[in-house]
Amino acid sequence: MNRLITLVYEKNHYLEKFYACGEAEMTQFLQGHYEGLESFYQNREKILEMIRYVDAQIEKNHEKVRLTDYEKREFRKAMTIKDEYVQRIVDQDLQILSCIERAKSDIIQDLQNLKKGKKAMAGYKMPSFTNRLDEEA
Repeated sequence: MNRLITLVYEKNHYLEKFYACGEAEMTQFLQGHYEGLESFYQNREKILEMIRYVDAQIEKNHEKVRLTDYEKREFRKAMTIKDEYVQRIVDQDLQILSCIERAKSDIIQDLQNLKKGKKAMAGYKMPSFTNRLDEEA
């Protein structure tokens, strides 16, 4: 098979891994587990590095190539698969961002409630008599 087509299929392989990584973590996010967020981003970054490398190889090889009719069909097929993965990844990222945004809003709400609770508790504080006694002496 033509090197260019092989590279596009290789890119599709990494896009599939990228998507699968997101699917696995999405399950955790939906359950409110964000402990693996840092490693999730690191894994995705490693996969993106591989995709960038493959993209550079595609860029380097695309002008030198003459494709047969069969290879053109294979190339279009590979590009269609790539486009589908990219769209799925975009949709997935929007869901991931939504989960993270929701968790962030929950944390902010909890902090605001905690602050209100502290203010309410401060109203029930006993007055300090030690300062007044020291002043009277």
